[in-house]
Amino acid sequence: MGGQREKDDGSGGDAALLRAVARGDATAMAALYDRHAGWLHARLTRRCADPELVREVLQDTFVTVWRSAAGHRGQEAGGWLWTIAARRLVDARRAQERAGRVAGPLPEPESSGRYGSAAAPSAEDRVLAGLEYGDVGTALDRISPELREVLRATVVDGLSTREAARLLGIPEGTVKSRARRARVELREALAQLNPSPLGGTA
Repeated sequence: MGGQREKDDGSGGDAALLRAVARGDATAMAALYDRHAGWLHARLTRRCADPELVREVLQDTFVTVWRSAAGHRGQEAGGWLWTIAARRLVDARRAQERAGRVAGPLPEPESSGRYGSAAAPSAEDRVLAGLEYGDVGTALDRISPELREVLRATVVDGLSTREAARLLGIPEGTVKSRARRARVELREALAQLNPSPLGGTA
């Protein structure tokens, strides 16, 4: 709960660790894991009811950090780590969905309401799938990059306005206004891809 925010204290805590990880320092990697694995696990668990998948995503996240620490550009480490983790979760869900299509429908109990608030709402799952498959993904690629990154942060990564603002390095008000403009641009791009007879263009 925000604990990750305090790790970057300006004296170079996380940034120094990431620089060391980029040089192949396994001890720094272990320290980074100890600092961040707990809150990442908790946050992933809020979005995914499958503990095995959460463990897998967490492991993939730190493998990615190990391989790409040199690409860290000095942004807040917590936001950077969560972006990686959230994208790994989306990838894992897509892989599950593809496997489900091949293997047929999954048994009912796992997806029933038993997990309640821990599982992401099915509407969100549909949005996440749509961001990769079909017209929404295509339309998303057509909107301006600064608007697209706000949608990715708030919709794909599931960040709050405040978290998105910290991650992207822009004010919260800018996140809100860009999110509104992004939705307008997305609707327009979708309308161009899928002209509707109800669109009013005679």
